[in-house]
Amino acid sequence: MMAESLSGKKIAILLTDGFEEVEMTEPRKALEEAGAGTDLVSPKKDQVRAWNLTEWSNNYKVDVPLSEADPDDYDALHLPGGVINPDKLRIIPEAVEFVKAFFRAGKPVAAICHGPWTLIEADVVRDRTVTSWPSLKTDLKNAGAKWVDQEVVTDGGLTTSRKPDDIPAYNRKMIEEFAEGIHSEQQAAAAHAHA
Repeated sequence: MMAESLSGKKIAILLTDGFEEVEMTEPRKALEEAGAGTDLVSPKKDQVRAWNLTEWSNNYKVDVPLSEADPDDYDALHLPGGVINPDKLRIIPEAVEFVKAFFRAGKPVAAICHGPWTLIEADVVRDRTVTSWPSLKTDLKNAGAKWVDQEVVTDGGLTTSRKPDDIPAYNRKMIEEFAEGIHSEQQAAAAHAHA
């Protein structure tokens, strides 16, 4: 892995109950191994509960409650999937606004599996090439994205993957994009959302 390539960077991981466990734990480990600091940011105050394929799993400590989280404190954003997690996040205005702030600032964002559901709600996928869990294909296309079936897709600071099997490729691209920092394409996507 690119050791220390993210040294000094702070990454927000936005999630709530029902996130797919491995889609948080594996990318978080990779980010920290690359030198980044990570915070679990959640609308939940104390802890969030993971989902593991077909059943509830472990609880994880929330580092920063969403109500206290400032996007300016972070260099990038990771959105794990799981069916329940993004479906809850996308109806919480503060969560959607938190996501939009990263795009407005041109900061890199990575989303895996069902994670892009929250990106649709933030209206930041128009004219972007993305991938996701197959069931989101129509939702993403309807939101103006170009959907492709690939293990990992990068489009100007936005990294997306389909499923847990894609995590190794996803982690590599996410770290690469997060290391690059600000991307003007992200800001252009945010401008669309306000047009």
